[in-house]
Amino acid sequence: MRISTFRLALATLMVLAPAWSIRAQPAPPGPTLAAVKQKGLLDCSANQGSPGFGVPDSRGEQQGLDPDICRAIAAAVLGPDARIRWTVLTSQARIPALQSGQVDLVARTFTWTHSREINAGLQFGPVAFYDGQGFLVHKSSGVTAAAQLEGAAICVTAGSTNELNLADWARTNRMDVRPVVFENNEDTRKAYISSRCDAYTLDASQLAGFITSLPRGENVILPDIISKEPLTPAVRKGDPQWFDIVRWTFHALVLAEELGVTRSNVDSMLGSANPDVRRLLGVSGDHGPAMGLDKRWAYNAIKAVGNYGEIFRRHLGEDSALGLPRGLNALWNKGGLMYAPPMR
Repeated sequence: MRISTFRLALATLMVLAPAWSIRAQPAPPGPTLAAVKQKGLLDCSANQGSPGFGVPDSRGEQQGLDPDICRAIAAAVLGPDARIRWTVLTSQARIPALQSGQVDLVARTFTWTHSREINAGLQFGPVAFYDGQGFLVHKSSGVTAAAQLEGAAICVTAGSTNELNLADWARTNRMDVRPVVFENNEDTRKAYISSRCDAYTLDASQLAGFITSLPRGENVILPDIISKEPLTPAVRKGDPQWFDIVRWTFHALVLAEELGVTRSNVDSMLGSANPDVRRLLGVSGDHGPAMGLDKRWAYNAIKAVGNYGEIFRRHLGEDSALGLPRGLNALWNKGGLMYAPPMR
């Protein structure tokens, strides 16, 4: 009885097998993809100024990790001549701008949280940077640990997870601190510089960027980290195709680093015999058309900005003023958490 059942199941699989091998048909554009193609550009968030993550250059063009994520997605969708319209957003304005359709994507030091995803109707892609919240103090204060901030006035930006984390940390540790809240990061930074606050709390990587603009040796980032800050690009919930495009474009940048595909060698890698490289670059498979994109979607993204490691090195790592170590943001096979699913 068991043998007959097994043979019947095997025969059924053999009949159905050809259907599984049929190539994916090109997907029709969903609402966001159709709108982006009609406009001929991607509407993306921009930061007011966060070294390493998003700052305007001398021409007003956004430079940093987050802008390069936008550029990669724009290239994947619109090709090598993709255009981006940048909208500068405060921490408080990010969510309404995305909800209303003012922007197609928020990549702006945006922490993935339960309430933002569930209550605000957003959907977060892969983590682009693993971070945590820290404190910056004036060296002259003599403070060397967060536990010494009892009674301190602490600068923080409104509408950020930093504001909420500070309140939780103070409550948990029974600390009496005085949050001094400002509408945007620029005002918060100015307040700290003018000593209106005893400390400034922000994601540690952003503090590392900020301190490069201050007189050398006069400020100290404390060793304490009081939160998890998974910084992640986000889209509106309800458009699964657009979410797939954003998610898999970032995965493609990580896979490119893992496979040794760079901005400078991507053309020669089109001739690679490695099946993983061939699928990534669209030489084989229909991964792009399955999302409504060209076969060369990932090739275009990599050609535009390089792989994840190149982006990190350029804006945050050894080639930047910040000089941050990769740490948790290294590839999974080099001790970090950057891990992309296979493209098969």
